[in-house]
Amino acid sequence: MKEILLKTESLSKSFSNDGTMQHVLKNIDVQLYKGDFTVIMGASGAGKSTFLYALSGMDTPTLGTITFGDSVISDFSSDELAVFRREHCGFVFQQIYLIDGMSVMDNILTAGFLVNKDKKAVIQCARELLKAVDISVETQNKFPTQISGGEAQRVGIVRALINSPEILFADEPTGALNSKTGLDVLDTLTAFNEQGQSIVMVTHDMRSARRGNRILYLKDGMILGECDLGKYVHEDTERHKKLSAFLTEMGW
Repeated sequence: MKEILLKTESLSKSFSNDGTMQHVLKNIDVQLYKGDFTVIMGASGAGKSTFLYALSGMDTPTLGTITFGDSVISDFSSDELAVFRREHCGFVFQQIYLIDGMSVMDNILTAGFLVNKDKKAVIQCARELLKAVDISVETQNKFPTQISGGEAQRVGIVRALINSPEILFADEPTGALNSKTGLDVLDTLTAFNEQGQSIVMVTHDMRSARRGNRILYLKDGMILGECDLGKYVHEDTERHKKLSAFLTEMGW
């Protein structure tokens, strides 16, 4: 039996647009499990990013509840949500948002020191994570403008993992990268998931989606269906066929 990491009940999100209510998420009930690589897919405007932001506490639902462990985070204040995100979540976006005036290493350490006051432990963790994603010591001392997009995104992943989050949220993490560097980032995410890291990722890309073991398909703010792909295996043609058939059934 898998351990439930995060769950929603009747999750809904609405916006007012010139006096007209737009219902972006509609009564979503879902359970996310520890150790899973969950992928959220759907057409443009389906509510994928809104769903991700609600799950992570970056946005608050209009109705319904979001529960993380024993805590109903949808009831948290903005300050409580900020602490929750800092201590329990990691974030990787399409835009990497590294601070240009800081070195690669300092970008990571700054995030780590916010949570862990043991500076030696944070530095050691940063070095180990950077080594794991093949970022050299020389590159660690460079500024973000001096490294490639693929290197910057891998640094972004390390920054997201520096505080050992229970869950890593990724929103189109390869969207701004070319095929080769995008593949490197996917390999990095897969490697951490194989070590037990729970990941929830939004993507519109089939190559990225194949890395997940569970696919949730959103349409018009609701989960239309889901697909269990099982553990990722490189060059698994049956995996590709299964995902393709599922997406065709969903009308993707």
